[in-house]
Amino acid sequence: MVQSMTTFIQKDAFTRHVGAELLEVSEGRAKAKLDIKDYHLNSLGTVHGAAIFALADLVFEVASNSHGTIAMAINTSISYFKAVSEGTLFAEASEVSLNPKLASYTINVTDQHSDMVAIFQGMVYRKKDRIDI
Repeated sequence: MVQSMTTFIQKDAFTRHVGAELLEVSEGRAKAKLDIKDYHLNSLGTVHGAAIFALADLVFEVASNSHGTIAMAINTSISYFKAVSEGTLFAEASEVSLNPKLASYTINVTDQHSDMVAIFQGMVYRKKDRIDI
C-alpha cells in the first residue's frame, strides 16, 4: 500500500493546485515539501496560513491512509510559530496512536533551515473500507 500512495495522492486536485510534492511515505508516516511561490503569500508578504495548513494536511492524509483503509479527518488543529516569506517548507507526519477506529498524528512544518514554522495535530476515523487505487 505504501508504494501506491503516490498514485493515491495524484488524484488530489487541490494538492496539485497548491504545488506540494510528496517526498517520502512509510506506514504511518509521510514527508512533503512546498517550494514557496508568490501565489502562496498573503497580503503581508508571508506564506498564507492556508498554504501551510494544506501542506500539513497532505502528509496527514497520506500517513493516515497508508495502512490501506480509508481514514477521514474528524479533528485538526494547527499552531503557527514563525512567518516565512521565501524558500521551501517541509511537513513530516508521525503516527502517535493507532487503533481499529481512530488514529492520531502530529505533523511538524519546518523551513529549509529546519526551524519550526508550525505544528499540526490531527485525528482520523478509520473505516473498514479498503482504499481503491
